[in-house]
Amino acid sequence: MDRRQKKTRAAVFHAFTSLLEKKSYSNISVQEIIDAANIGRSTFYSHFETKDELLKALCTEIFEHVFSDELTQEKTHDFSTEKKDIKAEITHILYHIKDSSSYIRGILACESGEMFMRYFKAYLEKVFANELNKHKQDVPQEYMLNHMVCDFAETVRWWMGHDHYSPEEISRFFFSTTPFA
Repeated sequence: MDRRQKKTRAAVFHAFTSLLEKKSYSNISVQEIIDAANIGRSTFYSHFETKDELLKALCTEIFEHVFSDELTQEKTHDFSTEKKDIKAEITHILYHIKDSSSYIRGILACESGEMFMRYFKAYLEKVFANELNKHKQDVPQEYMLNHMVCDFAETVRWWMGHDHYSPEEISRFFFSTTPFA
């Protein structure tokens, strides 16, 4: 992607997330995104076939950063000096979700929430599968993986409605109910 395409994509993401802070996904039209991004209709459609494709691209962009192998210093948190373990990784993920919570709430508030959760769970499977390989369980690994992914995803959904808790507190809540505490 060249610099102009990246700039256009960033403008569309910014417009979309700004709209998600004010209204639910289902109430946002492609025309509103186009107007807020100050681009033409053909430009939007050259980047995204549908609004759902835009949501998928946004989720991919968020999750590829959040779930990167390297924990780096960010504006709101710094895990770069932490020993990389599952608790630090989960707390890191929670900080990113908190930083994006204003529009993630909009995504989760309607039918787009299931799409977001499906992408989120796919990334979580990799995190928890790596951790499960380090521990012996007396239940099938596939069951434990499903349990942990669903438990954490629903913890995040719950947290979006109870956002007065810090990422560290949510991490503590989650790990108090998992076998890796």
